[in-house]
Amino acid sequence: MPQPKEVIISSPATTRSVVENENITTTTNNHNMNIVSEKAPVGSIQEEKEQKENMAKKYAKRFYHSLWQPPAEKPPSFLAICKGLTRTQWITFLAAKDFGVMPSEVTSAITTTLMLRPVGALLFGLLADKYGRRWPLMVDIVLFSVINMASGFAPNLQVFIGLRALFGIAMGGEWGLGASLALETLPIEARGLFSGIYQEGYATGYLLAALVNYAVSSTGSSWRILFWTGSVFALLAVFIRFFVPESQSFEQTKEVRKLNSTSYVKELMYMLKNHYRRTIYMIVLMAFFNFYAHGTQDLYPTFLKVQLGYTPAEQTATTVIHNIGALLGGTIVGLYSNYMGRRVSIVLSAIMVGAFIPLWIYAPDLHSLRFGAFTLQFFIQGAWGIVPAHLNELAPANFRGLMPGLAYQLGNLISAASSQIQATLGERYPLRNSDGSLQLRDGKPIPDYGLTQAIFMGCVVACLIITTLLGKEERNKDFMQNLYEDKNGQIIGLDDLNAQKKEQGQQDESFAPAISSEDINIQNTTEKK
Repeated sequence: MPQPKEVIISSPATTRSVVENENITTTTNNHNMNIVSEKAPVGSIQEEKEQKENMAKKYAKRFYHSLWQPPAEKPPSFLAICKGLTRTQWITFLAAKDFGVMPSEVTSAITTTLMLRPVGALLFGLLADKYGRRWPLMVDIVLFSVINMASGFAPNLQVFIGLRALFGIAMGGEWGLGASLALETLPIEARGLFSGIYQEGYATGYLLAALVNYAVSSTGSSWRILFWTGSVFALLAVFIRFFVPESQSFEQTKEVRKLNSTSYVKELMYMLKNHYRRTIYMIVLMAFFNFYAHGTQDLYPTFLKVQLGYTPAEQTATTVIHNIGALLGGTIVGLYSNYMGRRVSIVLSAIMVGAFIPLWIYAPDLHSLRFGAFTLQFFIQGAWGIVPAHLNELAPANFRGLMPGLAYQLGNLISAASSQIQATLGERYPLRNSDGSLQLRDGKPIPDYGLTQAIFMGCVVACLIITTLLGKEERNKDFMQNLYEDKNGQIIGLDDLNAQKKEQGQQDESFAPAISSEDINIQNTTEKK
């Protein structure tokens, strides 16, 4: 017999009370569960904390090892490296070194030249990566020489500025092409040393410019001699370049391009897509590097003359001394960067620059000032001596002719206002006596160029150190094993090229077989003999 159903009649108030009680019970239970879940994982919290600490230690360790990689062996001597170079390698390197002279003091001409240098780096860099380093570089140097010679014959300022605009394009293309051709040809163990020597062609040109400028000013000769002198050295470089072969690295890159059949424009798009961050980093790094150099050189002669009251002979002697320091620094630091690391060498050099800023500006006498200038330029150009090798190693394999030069010239353009910044601040805050009155010379306030240079360079040194530490390096990269990068970021080297040719069976007249590392060693040995 079925049981009767039990019917419960409740009022709305009773129902609401029951629902509220259920909600309270549910909330209480959830709260208790949360308390249990919060109290339970005491060990888990400790484990999470230890995990974070381990991750931080792991990151610090990885950063340290990326920055400092102890050398596997002691660096060879300068003579041993030079003796190991073949005839072709020597000729190629000598062709990459150029001498130049300082441009006229016409501000508009200087600005025009600086603004158009990136155009030259872009134009000749693209040509170099598509057609090879040798012939674009030859054309560039011929233009460089002819335009520089013509500048000395300019009848008026308008023609002069127009010629300097064309000169800026030619000048912008030379550095990147010369660096890529020289460093792709040289052996890895010589890369750091000759990177420094190559870069100090700039210091050599600055030194010669100071001597020629002093001779011109002291004899009352025309300023046009400066440009004619520069053309003579450039034409000498053109003569040497006739004996320079194309780099083996580029020749093998052409073979890879034939097999991959990707258009040059698409390669450029892939590069920008895959390496835009590295490209931006290289430009920022070179902006600080150019501030680093121009901040200590452009206004320094004015500082010696206007603030310290040195004679032209004393200025020239000081310039010669600090450029000798630059030549030595670029060579020595460049050599040891092959073994200490590019970034470590840059950072240590920058720290030493910061330490010698006071002696460079506030030395008690002329001899101390020259010692400070010598040491400062030793480490400034010591860091600069690493730049050609560092940028070529960072550059994407397909665009080693374009990227180093373009990054260098864009950084140079960004830093073009460094001397104007220093001069403006120095004139706005002139020297004062202890009682607060202005120091006067010939009835005019004396600008405090020294203080503005010191503060400016302190900021630049700090920024350069930080930027260098945040970046990467690929020290002693084997360019023959980094010939080409496809759209997926896959690197193709000489061994890959040989394997690819063997697989496709294309070792015929259309596709010459790629050389091997043994072939290169045999060729170098033959040339040495």
